[in-house]
Amino acid sequence: MEDKISKSKQEIITVIDTHMQKFNYKNSDWYVGIASDPRDRLFNEHNVNENNGTWVYEQASSDSVAREIEKMYINTGHDGGDGGGNYKSVYIYAYVKHAGTIR
Repeated sequence: MEDKISKSKQEIITVIDTHMQKFNYKNSDWYVGIASDPRDRLFNEHNVNENNGTWVYEQASSDSVAREIEKMYINTGHDGGDGGGNYKSVYIYAYVKHAGTIR
């Protein structure tokens, strides 16, 4: 997996918001989570289609920053559950729950 350069909390939120706004989905259609390996989490565990799915991920500076961002999205009506992951979970990811994805 190729590491992305870690961005500030606000930069990450801006990137994810900009990506989400490109599509016409409600907040509740998006699942948001944190992971240590976002590609494995998205494409294997959640069964998101890498080529045709609607997804995004960004690297935070720490798991605590990733958790803050995750909680912010959950508090604004996005699907997800906080409290998972571990200290290596520095990636925040989001995907649209299409048929075939696993919550």
